[in-house]
Amino acid sequence: MTIPAQDYLRTLGAIRDRCYQVYEKAQKGQLCYFDVDESKLDAVVDHVQDLTRRRFPDINTIPPHSRLRHLGEDFEAWRATQTQDKELARKMVDLVIVSVLVDAGAGQQWKYTTSKGARVGRSEGLAIASVDMFLKGYFAADSKSHHVDAEGLGKVTVERMTEGFQVTDANPMVGLEGRSNLLNRLATVLQEQPTYFPGTVVRPGNLVDYLLEGDAKSVPIEKLWKAVMSLGGIWPARIEIEGVQLGDVWPCTCLGAQSPENLVPFHKLSQWLTYSLIEVLETTLGVTVDGVETMTGLPEYRNGGLLIDHGVLTLKPDQVQPIFEGSDPAIVEWRALTIVYLDKIHKAMEARLGTKLKLAQVLESGTWTAGREIAAKLRPDTAGPPINIKSDGTIF
Repeated sequence: MTIPAQDYLRTLGAIRDRCYQVYEKAQKGQLCYFDVDESKLDAVVDHVQDLTRRRFPDINTIPPHSRLRHLGEDFEAWRATQTQDKELARKMVDLVIVSVLVDAGAGQQWKYTTSKGARVGRSEGLAIASVDMFLKGYFAADSKSHHVDAEGLGKVTVERMTEGFQVTDANPMVGLEGRSNLLNRLATVLQEQPTYFPGTVVRPGNLVDYLLEGDAKSVPIEKLWKAVMSLGGIWPARIEIEGVQLGDVWPCTCLGAQSPENLVPFHKLSQWLTYSLIEVLETTLGVTVDGVETMTGLPEYRNGGLLIDHGVLTLKPDQVQPIFEGSDPAIVEWRALTIVYLDKIHKAMEARLGTKLKLAQVLESGTWTAGREIAAKLRPDTAGPPINIKSDGTIF
């Protein structure tokens, strides 16, 4: 039976399928925007291996790439006061879903001042800010509870987010309105999805009750992914098929002009969320998620930038421009190749270290930090990506 395109393009399997079609074009010299030099891939693996050894002398201690890595000291202190039970899992799912949804490029200038007075930017700063807002009741109907509910999300405003993220003229943030709108839409979508988020008080954390009905101790990745993708209505209107919004799915020029055959799915934020939810389930309830290997690396500017900064990928000279939209065909081609090369780095790291690793461990140990490290070395003034992307707060 043929799967309708609008369903297929929202599956995990479709991500690798379509990205490897782009890679096949690369092998034939048929890319539209990038040149590829695979002789430089060993240098990338060298960098990732060296960084992994520096950060994790004991390879067995590498954690997965997850939003929990970024939540900071105040989160850890709060978590230590909580009883390890299903309600803690609900609260952590509440927090993680909100924290991931606000985790898109904030711009080079924005920084968040923590309770200890440190100024932290980028993904970590956004994470710590989300924890502080969570603990202040920003996302709860009563404006004080340490949980997230639909009524509280519906009250989120740009003004409230401006305050929560400490945004000023001197501390500007890219995509602030996009983040605020995303959380408002999350409120609506949660109310529309009682199957996946059951309960009289509508909360993201009620996902735990759907996943663990009958006190299950293992969850197939397909079940978790289906629930995550039920949130698709939060994304801005982009490409749709038969009335279904596809989300982070874009046409790729090298695959031709015919839709839907030329569409490449990434679902980056949805996968980032899924990786993070997996860790919540595993660490709070001892639940195993089966089939995680079907997930891919995350096609964002740190992982992708690593490939450009080491020379594996080079933007064709006639395609260079100061800044790109996230939907630009060049960015789509870059992201597709990033997913394929993250697979190759994963396999190379297993071979060099002589042990099995989860892809999420390689991302964490690994490629994301290496991308940041080489960016800081090559562009010390900004430490920004090698290609500038205009962010609306909902893709990268």
